[in-house]
Amino acid sequence: MMAVFPASTNSEYTGTIPSAWFLALLGLGSIIPGCIHYFLPDGGAGVIAHLDMGDRAPVIIGTFAWMGATQIPYGLAQLAVATRYRALVPLFLFLALSERMLGAVAAWVTKGSASGHHPPENYVVLALSPLILIFFLLSLRRRKSAR
Repeated sequence: MMAVFPASTNSEYTGTIPSAWFLALLGLGSIIPGCIHYFLPDGGAGVIAHLDMGDRAPVIIGTFAWMGATQIPYGLAQLAVATRYRALVPLFLFLALSERMLGAVAAWVTKGSASGHHPPENYVVLALSPLILIFFLLSLRRRKSAR
């Protein structure tokens, strides 16, 4: 029978250890808002993002809950990679960078730019994207003890 968690790949990871720990922080940064989106009565749409939901409240709240339902397992996967499957750290940092960059473009250039309203996450992606890029590049470098 196959185990849910196969053997660790930490010994195969040659990138910098701070990149793995940064990925763990990103994991927590996915789980916490995921829980907010999933468990708060309005998913945070009103009380945090200050969206005017009008008569579309059920659709917006349902969409926020769906987002939370994807953020929680994604964050758990990031934590598993950061702590047990470090050979995948570069891939997961690249995925996180792609996610944040797409979110920034949608918020500031295309879909969300016309409204002029920017929830907190729109600012977080601007701050996090360069940090994720730095830790991604560090995850690709061979650390001295891994040579």
